Amino acid sequence: MRLRTVNGTGLIVAGLVATLAALIFPLWSYEDRSGTALDRLRADTVSTDFGPLSALDRDFISKVRLAGLWELPAGQQAEERGTTEAVRTAGEHLVEGHTFLDARVREVATRLGLALPSRPNRQQRDWLAELSGARGGTYDEKFANVLRRAHGKVFSVVAEVRANTRNSLVRALADDANTTVLDHIKVLEATGLVDFDGLARDAATTGPAEPVAPSPTFPLPPAASRPNPATESER
Repeated sequence: MRLRTVNGTGLIVAGLVATLAALIFPLWSYEDRSGTALDRLRADTVSTDFGPLSALDRDFISKVRLAGLWELPAGQQAEERGTTEAVRTAGEHLVEGHTFLDARVREVATRLGLALPSRPNRQQRDWLAELSGARGGTYDEKFANVLRRAHGKVFSVVAEVRANTRNSLVRALADDANTTVLDHIKVLEATGLVDFDGLARDAATTGPAEPVAPSPTFPLPPAASRPNPATESER
């Protein structure tokens, strides 16, 4: 009887040890696996004098530049074609905001040694063509909704970068982008033409975010520094 008890206890202990080993082993081996999010973060991150620069950081810098390449001319167009004061005011804000952000992103890219896009991407060119083909009240509505939808998507990217970047230059650029994008969202909504139901439907049907693409290899534009506040106030 005693032998059976000992054997039974041994089997129970062995079973517990095997279970514990099965639970602990994945924890030990997890960091050694290739292809994890942490592995990808490490592989895509480079060291700079201003802190680590991730693929998301580089993609964000590229997106700031791309936004200015199409939203600045869209703003100039709205200043000329807008049929209401609110639409023309929104256009003015886009021009001022992206003139400032473009100077900032050039400065950041120069200091980090990054290349920047030199023309809008295909989707942005399509948006500009759509706006260029509209007139009157139709133009006003397209301008307000196309730009508001684009700014809403950028807003979430800025928040993600600001929350997670370890690079001080990217952090400061995200602060400037956040202030500018929020201002643009507000003035676009102030036109009274934004279709909020359409925005909600668009958000509900949009699939998961696309993976971050490698940084583009366009030639770096001439560097520009932050606008002088004193000069701006004299205008």
